[in-house]
Amino acid sequence: MRCFPRRLKIALYLGAALSSLAVGSQGWAAPATERADQGEILWDTFGVPHVYARTEAGAFYGFGWAQAHSHANIVLRLYGTARGRAAEYWGAKEEDSDRWLLANGVYDRARQWYAWQTPDFRKDMDEFARGINDYAARHPDEIASDVKPVLPVSGVDVIAHALRLMNYVYIAAEQKMLGDPPARKAGGSNAWAIAPSRTTDGHAVLLANPHLPWGTAFFTYYEAQLNGPGFSIYGATQVGLPVLRFAFTRDVAFTNTVNTILGAVRYTLTPDGDGYRLDGRKHAFTTKTLSYKVRQPDGTMATKSFVQEYAVQGPVFRQADGRPFALYVAGLDRPGMIRQYWDMALAHNFDQFQAALKRLQIPMFNIVYADHDGHIMYLDNGILPKHDEGDFTYWNGFVPGDRSSTIPRNIVAYEDLPKVIDPPSGFVQNANDPPWVSTYPRVLYPEAYPAYVAVTGPMSFRAQMSTTMLAGTDRMSFDEIVSRKLNTHALLAQRVLPDLLAAAASDQRRDVKDAVRVLRAWDGADNADSRGALLFETWARLFMGPKFADFGNFATPWSLDDPIHTPAGLKSPAQAVDLLARAAVETRRLYGAIDRPFGEVSRFHLNDVNLPGNGGFGNTGIFRTITWGPMKDGERTPFHGETWVSLVSFSTPMKAKGLLSYGNSSQPGSPHRSDQLSYLSSKTLRDLWLTRHEVEKHVEYIDQLH
Repeated sequence: MRCFPRRLKIALYLGAALSSLAVGSQGWAAPATERADQGEILWDTFGVPHVYARTEAGAFYGFGWAQAHSHANIVLRLYGTARGRAAEYWGAKEEDSDRWLLANGVYDRARQWYAWQTPDFRKDMDEFARGINDYAARHPDEIASDVKPVLPVSGVDVIAHALRLMNYVYIAAEQKMLGDPPARKAGGSNAWAIAPSRTTDGHAVLLANPHLPWGTAFFTYYEAQLNGPGFSIYGATQVGLPVLRFAFTRDVAFTNTVNTILGAVRYTLTPDGDGYRLDGRKHAFTTKTLSYKVRQPDGTMATKSFVQEYAVQGPVFRQADGRPFALYVAGLDRPGMIRQYWDMALAHNFDQFQAALKRLQIPMFNIVYADHDGHIMYLDNGILPKHDEGDFTYWNGFVPGDRSSTIPRNIVAYEDLPKVIDPPSGFVQNANDPPWVSTYPRVLYPEAYPAYVAVTGPMSFRAQMSTTMLAGTDRMSFDEIVSRKLNTHALLAQRVLPDLLAAAASDQRRDVKDAVRVLRAWDGADNADSRGALLFETWARLFMGPKFADFGNFATPWSLDDPIHTPAGLKSPAQAVDLLARAAVETRRLYGAIDRPFGEVSRFHLNDVNLPGNGGFGNTGIFRTITWGPMKDGERTPFHGETWVSLVSFSTPMKAKGLLSYGNSSQPGSPHRSDQLSYLSSKTLRDLWLTRHEVEKHVEYIDQLH
């Protein structure tokens, strides 16, 4: 057994191991030689695994081993859930999940998808699973007792988890599909690709910056480097996936942001006796009796069964009022999502990368790209059903299901998806906004695409801030780009604060006078020492609603004709001042004072680390996004926001900075659960160690893989 902390064991390994390492001091890390059957993992001092393998399958084995080492309890729970057996493992609270996955046939389809992989890629999936199993077998004390029954896992489990995550969490999660309209909010991510024409050293730069909840298992990010014959790939992915979704090599770099692509359709059915109406006649439901086990409090098992109905469009569920609807999910005949990500990372140039994209195996996500040759790209990617009618709102709601002509027969081709390649502006960006302002000045126009592709807008303040920081003709150094990425200023404050202060200047209410004094002294940023940020945030919530998403109180509405300067102005200055008076009272109640330093109550607190926070709500136009949870025990901590960050420049040698906010391990006792919070608090990024020579200078432990 290997326990935490491991530093006492370093000396035992380094003397013998490092002397035998083949060092590639120039360029990227070289593959390992035949010192071990599979290769080895060099764990750096931030708990990042650098896998060196003799074969591609060996790299997948090492990555599975590494994920088990860092996140075994999460991985096994995710895989057990994807089997549709969570209630069997963890009790009745998991029944809804099992019923949803069983009704949608997720694990049966995973078996099918596994069989459809090429023999070599099936082996890769099997080796990733074997790495997890071998780690668990050799370190049983590191595996929580409640997830041990999931072992062993298989290549089918790997694919089942990916299928569940992509198609039944992102595209068609139960809570989304049963709502009206479904909660298809895009979530949070930032991405930039900057062309050589806009950088001082003439090299392209890519920013990867996803934002997702910190405490949700299937959204947890994991940082790693995978080295094997012909490849060296650095980046991050979501725990349980066998490939890096946010990746860069010496040749290419790519990232993802969540988009709102409508990959699922809900068809309202017209009942007809024991069937439903379609094309003017009665159709019978097909049925299947499905069963699952439920672990009881005393450890015994109860078996439950239910009859699942299916219409032509898909499995049948019930709306809140009891009306039946059938769920159609696009892309269930396209099993190559994992393989496409892998081949994207193996690309050496834009043509090879684009060839992988054209397969359209990834169900959703904007893809932002840059490469060594200076190309940049934005793609509104996804498996999008092709329709003959209707706009985004129509297909986002419940669609009448009595005509077979509304059932998609094809998907929108790659050539017809919105994309921007090497624009004159020298940049592309996305912050979960629709595709139309992916660069500025704009080159994409909604009228050139079917109305169901995306909404016109509005563009969020975070997306406007993203575009504003890149628009223009100035050349930026790498350090300047890093500084812009770390910007904590609120665009909303720049947009409305002068008008608000002017409107409040003559108001004689004590609360207003106090608020004006504080806000006049505030620089508009959410930094730890900012006095005024909490007051403005409270006012903004009153002005724009609890999610800062209501533009109704602005004098000038948002317009695609002027997308980064609207909305603007105060529709009712008097009302805005009244809200300021309310905000002063509310801020005192919540935080004790209207000028309380932001970082005294906004804390980066994990385990024993508790540091002053910075960054704020993206919908107020803060690019460095932290969604703060409610006050508890005198502080508030992040619910969502900055997770993985990487900024890379294709210079020689390559420049790479990064951060994984909450650390690279969730296992109990790991020192790498909170060891990067100091960087988050100080608004700095780590150097990412890319070459073997760099890694060896920061080795914490070495795993030999057999």
